Amino acid sequence: MENLLGFFTPAILYLFIFILNALMPGRWVTGYVTKEGSDEKLRYRLNGLLVLFTVILAWFLACYYGIMEWDYLYQIRWYALAGAITFGIIFSFAIVLPYPPVKKNFLADFFLGRSENPQLWGGRIDAKMYLYLIGAILLELNVLSFAAHHYLLFGMEASPGIYLATGLISYFVVDYLTFEEVHLYTYDFFAERVGFKLGWGCIAFYPFFYSVPIWSTAELPASDTPGYLLLIYAILFLLSWSLARGANMQKYFFKKDPTKSFLGIKPETISDGNKTLLVNGFWGLSRHINYLGEIGMATAIVLAAGHPTLFWPWLYPLYYVALLFPRQHDDDKRCALKYGPLWDEYLKKVPYRIIPKVY
Repeated sequence: MENLLGFFTPAILYLFIFILNALMPGRWVTGYVTKEGSDEKLRYRLNGLLVLFTVILAWFLACYYGIMEWDYLYQIRWYALAGAITFGIIFSFAIVLPYPPVKKNFLADFFLGRSENPQLWGGRIDAKMYLYLIGAILLELNVLSFAAHHYLLFGMEASPGIYLATGLISYFVVDYLTFEEVHLYTYDFFAERVGFKLGWGCIAFYPFFYSVPIWSTAELPASDTPGYLLLIYAILFLLSWSLARGANMQKYFFKKDPTKSFLGIKPETISDGNKTLLVNGFWGLSRHINYLGEIGMATAIVLAAGHPTLFWPWLYPLYYVALLFPRQHDDDKRCALKYGPLWDEYLKKVPYRIIPKVY
């Protein structure tokens, strides 16, 4: 029965989050993406941060009053992962099959999806926002539970690096949900559909794989990482975060108002009279400086966990490299088709793909 409950724990949490997402207060915003076959912008109802803190409070109270153990999610991690994988596959079929084919190959449709922006109740629940919300919240609960397991094992001998890595991942989660509206202007929302890649990715991959630096080191004793190195890793994380967050915020402000400065940076653009591209600030450093920020944050988390010679934690930043470098190529191809000769001019202004002065 315990194993069965562990298997269904992700589904129970996802249902709880769905109910909170639907019923708790939220603010309505207009996004960047237009409705299919229309010039009308999609509307979204956002309350992710409120839902996150409500779930964490419920988790804390359940542990405090002995309803479950502080490291429960660590104890059932393999059964929960199996349940999330299964539920993610079921969701993928459910979100793909009702819609007409996009590709001739069903496997391509199943993986990439058919519907671009499925919503319920006029945007009260948006499929993409909900998927990212459940992935972020279960990721946060996982790392808190894994860190609790480390403390229960080692007590006062526990590793400060584990706590730092947990704090950095928590910062990543809170930051994402604080800026929910900004992410409506990112690649995922205007260029991807909802299928196995996004659905299974958020349901199973995101909350479990992103926690692998803590998962793989929770039962290891404290490393001998000196305090000054932990400080350097924290600074690396914040510098990398500033690249990712700064780039996304600059793009967001530019798309909302092309004349508005961001952090004192007045927009510089090139235009063909119809389309316009931003070529300064963060977006003058490289064409995907935000990708460098994402990889840097993941690297800092692994280093903070305190076991740099262990292979498993490095799967996290290596995944970002495997994901974002090919995505950069795909995005460049899409932009070349969209902007034509203007894109060629942009490549001269911003020649570096991800890493300034290197690549």
